[in-house]
Amino acid sequence: MVTELLSSVVGTPLPEFDHAHSDSGDLPDIRPTEYRADLVVTLTSDNVPVFGIVIEVQLKPDKDKCWSWPVYLTTLRARQRCPVLLVVLCPNQHAATHCRQPITVSPGFILTPVVLGPADVPVITDPQSVIAHPDLTVLSAIAHRNDPERDAILFTLAETMHCLPARNEYIDVIMAALPAGAARHFWEMLMTTKSGPYLSAHLNKQYAKAKSEGMAEGKAKGMAEGMAEGKAKGKAEGKAEGVAEGKAQSLLTVLAVKRLHTTPQIESKVNGCTDPAQLDRWTRRAITADSIEEVFAD
Repeated sequence: MVTELLSSVVGTPLPEFDHAHSDSGDLPDIRPTEYRADLVVTLTSDNVPVFGIVIEVQLKPDKDKCWSWPVYLTTLRARQRCPVLLVVLCPNQHAATHCRQPITVSPGFILTPVVLGPADVPVITDPQSVIAHPDLTVLSAIAHRNDPERDAILFTLAETMHCLPARNEYIDVIMAALPAGAARHFWEMLMTTKSGPYLSAHLNKQYAKAKSEGMAEGKAKGMAEGMAEGKAKGKAEGKAEGVAEGKAQSLLTVLAVKRLHTTPQIESKVNGCTDPAQLDRWTRRAITADSIEEVFAD
């Protein structure tokens, strides 16, 4: 699990504990800004928190993180009342070098993130290992996002997702961190494996909406094809409409997962678009964009 990785690879000393669980990544204590970490793992002993780990996935340098990461740690520390640690997963060396820079919060308070790269994270493709160590498997999929082993990791995750209590958080993190093609492939795996559509609350809502608005099969397939950047083949009447609506809902899902704020005007623009190619272009931009303006910069 993540704790074993920290002990063996990084050499980070951890207190004795008897349980580790994924916690909410929402850190809303500071207002009005909302802070949300990618993943939080809490170690407990006799149901008492003894150590908190904030896990962030960083695909490229981001100058704003030096301001938000200290907030993640101090908020989690105040909430759990225990020591905390920041772990940053970087699939490439450029991002890793940037993230290893110490962050001066105040005189005497310097935050140095623990940064992990692909060489530090094992490849996990055994179903039992996935179920036993889901947090580490998610990190494995992201760390090896550009490696040949990626698809095997994703397939095993998709097959076992129904066994993972925190599957909603895992799916959100994975979908946001993978390249467009890999995210599409993982979506298809989720839709076709025995795990079924175990999606996040937002994805479930969009999936149910698409099925309930008539042409259920066409629209459900359209959602999958929208996330997959697929091409509508129009097997049944209304399929073209279903694909366009599915792509629109998929785009809104990606925006929500990436936490890119939408306005009623933007949602109206997306839902009113009947051009599947345009929706595909927006979705591809959304997967890598840092702001909502980048997505719709036509």
